[in-house]
Amino acid sequence: MIWKYLVLCFIGYGIGSLNSSILVSKLYKKDVRNEGSKNAGLTNTLRVLGKKAAIMVLVMDILKGVLATGIGYLVIQDSDHGAIISGLFTVIGHIFPVFFGFKGGKGILISLSVLFCCDYRIALIGLGVFILIVAATKYVSLGSIIGMILAPFMSVVFRHDLFFIICMCVLCILTIFMHRGNIKRLIESSENKLSFKKKGDQ
Repeated sequence: MIWKYLVLCFIGYGIGSLNSSILVSKLYKKDVRNEGSKNAGLTNTLRVLGKKAAIMVLVMDILKGVLATGIGYLVIQDSDHGAIISGLFTVIGHIFPVFFGFKGGKGILISLSVLFCCDYRIALIGLGVFILIVAATKYVSLGSIIGMILAPFMSVVFRHDLFFIICMCVLCILTIFMHRGNIKRLIESSENKLSFKKKGDQ
């Protein structure tokens, strides 16, 4: 059984390392890691390249999460452990992509996609909180952080086992770590707010 988990870790990490934002930005002959917030994620893609590019990233990231968790369910069929470990390493690969110098995105969209496949209830609650916070404040980072912080607590509420809860805690820690700069800016009231205009638009 251990070798199955190891295989899923490698598969998940490999899928995650195919960073959608970087791949899409190359179609535009740009690198989102050099512009805007310099983050290879959906929000910065929207800011730098616009809505069409952001939609492509959205679809690709969702498919990555579905593919990784689907493989996990196929490899380990008697529980959701395979899906969640494969999904977790897909997030890690997205954040630290081996194909792009270990410099990727913050993993929020991938995390949401994985959560929808493993427990849609947790995903819907997190997404709902995210939408409410972003609608009220225009801070995507704040909505992302709070939405993900809820995941471990909701996994306890919905009576998941310890393995699942630990994986949710790891996702939560990764989210906080990757948003440490955003947290500092939120405290200083200098964080960027959501805008649907790409860079250079008036």
